Amino acid sequence: MRIATWNVNSITARLPRLLAWLESSGTDVLCLQEAKVAEDQFPFEPLRELGYEAAVHATGRWNGVAVLSRVGIEDVVKGLPGDPGYDSAVEPRALSATCGPVRVWSVYVPNGREVGHPHYAYKLEWFEALRAAVAGDAQGSRPFAVLGDYNVAPTDDDVFDAAAFEGSTHVTPAERAALTALREAGLADVVPRPLKYDQPFTYWDYRQLAFPKNRGMRIDLVYGNAPFARAVKDAYVDREERKGKGASDHAPVVVDLDV
Repeated sequence: MRIATWNVNSITARLPRLLAWLESSGTDVLCLQEAKVAEDQFPFEPLRELGYEAAVHATGRWNGVAVLSRVGIEDVVKGLPGDPGYDSAVEPRALSATCGPVRVWSVYVPNGREVGHPHYAYKLEWFEALRAAVAGDAQGSRPFAVLGDYNVAPTDDDVFDAAAFEGSTHVTPAERAALTALREAGLADVVPRPLKYDQPFTYWDYRQLAFPKNRGMRIDLVYGNAPFARAVKDAYVDREERKGKGASDHAPVVVDLDV
């Protein structure tokens, strides 16, 4: 079984690439982030023609998550229980579903903007709500994983230059402590192998030639429980999908399971 996660940075802008990638990659379940489309405008039909059902939690413009599956979708839950919300609004950042033998969450963790900003406090509160929400499945016997754009690099090795991020979000002790707390709920970091260079970066800014210079970050993560981690046969970053005109600024992370 092949499972992947990908921040597509607008499914409307990326649809031809998404469809081509699904056809070529043989992915069974794909967790998407930043759909940036209203649910009633989601491209259900072209995905259905490829054999994929879709569960979607999106309201348009910003955010938005989805799970695509060609092995069935059941027990869909939209939203994060206990979501603290931001500026009096609960954003579409989490969706869970059972796809064949595996249960997954597709998550788009708040960015945080800058240290000390209310959005940063919201990010930490959101992480705590996520930890509480997944704790039961994390300890369960069914393969389970939380996949998505976490907007945190777990270690200094997960950014191209730690000094360049000093004082910025995505690398602060509080954000990394939130990742540690999530893992301590019963999840392990499934670290993919890079297809080029030494580090499996998943995100490269559009600016300043970041991608050709490999000035990237590993912020798209797969956190799986023990049954999931035991079933992993391979994991890699499909860096090729970051290349070329019209690419997302994130690359897909792909995990192969023996389930």
